[in-house]
Amino acid sequence: MIVLGIDPGVATTGYGVISTQGSKMSLCEYGVIKTAAKQPLETRLITIRREMTQILAQFKPDTMGIEDLFFNHNTKTAMMVAQGRGVLLLTGAEAGIPIHSYTPPQIKLGVSGYGSAPKQQVQKMVKSLLNLPKIPRPDDAADALAVAICHAHSLRMRTLGSTA
Repeated sequence: MIVLGIDPGVATTGYGVISTQGSKMSLCEYGVIKTAAKQPLETRLITIRREMTQILAQFKPDTMGIEDLFFNHNTKTAMMVAQGRGVLLLTGAEAGIPIHSYTPPQIKLGVSGYGSAPKQQVQKMVKSLLNLPKIPRPDDAADALAVAICHAHSLRMRTLGSTA
């Protein structure tokens, strides 16, 4: 199964694509979609949609996991990221891909076994679980791989639970 993980943003959207076979996971690709801060928001959203459409066409994921938004203070930033997340959800839905959302603590728990794990611990687990020579960079891409791993684990547990 091909699993796409997304760390949504407007300036930088991380994506990570993994392949799973049973409990074995392997890296297909990871990276970021970047938009220029000086561009109007609608132009940035078009860029996100266009590049995500290309990623979906290239890797043909069977399923997609995306991080839920979590913001403490900056409402303006939260609204912009929410709009970018909406474009990502729409693009995946139009492609017919099942989409599941995960909170940051769920992702940390799904990757490291501890819902309050520090970012560096999660990144080390991403490196280890995917048998990578180093922690993926930038952080947005590593975070997207963590979403993909969390989603793969979640799907596997659902499958195991339905056969019990």
